[in-house]
Amino acid sequence: MFAPSLLAVLALSATAVLTAPAPAATTTLYVSPSGTGTACSTAQPCSLSTAQTSVRARSTTMQDDIVVELADGVYRLTAPLRMTAADSGNNGHRVVWRAAPSAHPALSGARPVTGWTLADAGKNIWRADVGAGSDTRQLYVDGAIATRARTQVNRSSFTFTSTGMTFSDPALGYLDNLPGQNRIEVESVNSFTDRYSPVQGIRGNTITMRQPAWNNNTFGYDTLTAPHRAGPFYLANAYAFLDSPGEWYVDPGTGTLSYIPLPGQDMRTARVELPGLQSLVNIGGTLDAPAHDITFSGITFTGTSWLGPSGDQGYADQQTGAYLAGDWNWPADRLTSCQNGCRQFEAARPHWRQMPAAVQVSAARGITFGDSAFVNLGQTAIGIGNDANAHTSGVGLGASDITVTRSEIARNSAGGIVVGGVRADAHHPGDRRMTNRNITVSDNRIHDLGLEYRGVVSVLTTYVTTTDVSHNEVYNMPYSGMSIGYGWGSNDAGGSDHYAGRGLYDHQPRYTTPTTASGNRLVGNHIHDVMRQMNDGGCIYTLGWNPNAVISDNHCQRTNGYFGLYFDEGSRYYTATRNVLSATGTWATANYWGGENMGAWTVTDNWSTNGSTNITNGDRGNVVRGNVTVTGGNWPAGAQTVIANAGPRKGSSR
Repeated sequence: MFAPSLLAVLALSATAVLTAPAPAATTTLYVSPSGTGTACSTAQPCSLSTAQTSVRARSTTMQDDIVVELADGVYRLTAPLRMTAADSGNNGHRVVWRAAPSAHPALSGARPVTGWTLADAGKNIWRADVGAGSDTRQLYVDGAIATRARTQVNRSSFTFTSTGMTFSDPALGYLDNLPGQNRIEVESVNSFTDRYSPVQGIRGNTITMRQPAWNNNTFGYDTLTAPHRAGPFYLANAYAFLDSPGEWYVDPGTGTLSYIPLPGQDMRTARVELPGLQSLVNIGGTLDAPAHDITFSGITFTGTSWLGPSGDQGYADQQTGAYLAGDWNWPADRLTSCQNGCRQFEAARPHWRQMPAAVQVSAARGITFGDSAFVNLGQTAIGIGNDANAHTSGVGLGASDITVTRSEIARNSAGGIVVGGVRADAHHPGDRRMTNRNITVSDNRIHDLGLEYRGVVSVLTTYVTTTDVSHNEVYNMPYSGMSIGYGWGSNDAGGSDHYAGRGLYDHQPRYTTPTTASGNRLVGNHIHDVMRQMNDGGCIYTLGWNPNAVISDNHCQRTNGYFGLYFDEGSRYYTATRNVLSATGTWATANYWGGENMGAWTVTDNWSTNGSTNITNGDRGNVVRGNVTVTGGNWPAGAQTVIANAGPRKGSSR
């Protein structure tokens, strides 16, 4: 058999090239805040909802990416944008929701407030009509969260009872006659919790509290009635408390919004936003049909208010945005018997809930947020694979290959990003598809958070397999900078004798297998000016077992005297190396109280300005060596390299 001639081969090749199908063109749908019709073209842009309908009609047969291009302006949502498997990319392509060139579109759950008039010249109180029935926990003025009307009071002025509080100070007598008493709340800023408990009524110097919020806020640890550290104590949300610049109050009965402007604010030109939605974007399908392959780029997410704490449940804060709700077997004498834990409290621990985020991602894979902003949000900004109770879809967990990058998360009521859940299916999933895995949080600026729920952090990863939290800048945080792990060792293989003694395993299994937490990394972050209001935290805080976890090349600065690296109860299997810790308290500490399974840490080659630590080489299987105390700002070359490289990488910031 003869080989084909070169000319024949070239001819066949040329024919193949000429007959090969041309690559499909990207489909672009154009939208604007005022868009109408179904053309979705540059000449006739459509609305967001119409574009979503068009994406769904095209997605199963897509041969290239589908791009939804958002023109400049504010897209005021009347309901959260819900995305499921029907909104997903297919055939190896993605659905991309992105800003038009040079545009800065915003998805907002708020509406503008105008028509302000001066109602009380003596107090400089201005008013606007927002419509009867309008209620919110947040108000945004010129891009900042304004303060709900409140008055700071002395804890010592009150006597706590099983149903509320009593007082005898004549200066507080006016409380008996306040209108709208069932809208008033007590806020207690404690050591690591920030609690809200609503009032039922006030009469005869007795404040009766709504249930079950009062019971849940007054048993357990760091309670409202016996905090580990007693911080500010407020009465909030009454017109009578409106007395300081920057404060506001809304009366849903009359629809009147009142506000005292800050110095220099002109209510004729001030940008005032009243949130009406409790979330903005909910991405997730089911475990069988997850949402997937969706990108958001160049978009601002803003203008929400989570109303949960306004109801009978209040906000019984427990740890980093997890809270207690529902009815429990509260001890009748809980104000004496359960102010530092009790067996009845352990029955509630496996059922803590998570704060629902403004942007929610669960039962999803391949979701990316890039070059975006998450600002002026009344709760956690982004929740990734949280428990089902934190997702409006009703389906939790199951998040994989999720990325948040080159974005800003700032000026929000609670934390930045919470990855993972806290309940049983998060740490020992009944279906392996529930496991959260491969989450990237990189090159973001995360700052000025926890403005109303102070016991939060910038990025929390609970039970997750493989995260990369790297090269972020974090600053101006009331509590810890970043947190990794959860569970205090109680859910790890073999459990905890300490928690057995507390009675936890009367209410949940004592697991014999590891949790899903492993392979998580905090690398190259610049974390500074944290622990500005709370207690019992540090620059980087850990809980529980985390095999192959790495904390390295981070630059920690100014923790208000609190810890640099803080290995709390149950922490095990962490490697901490090449971190720079400047102007912290104890640079590396371990809380061994109740943590019999702690240790197996590698703590090497770190630099600090504080040589204090209780972590020693050889103890509990620890490897500790090469750590250097630096004085006079004389950082060695290696430390200088870490400092120079920490935070968002060049060209990555929004």
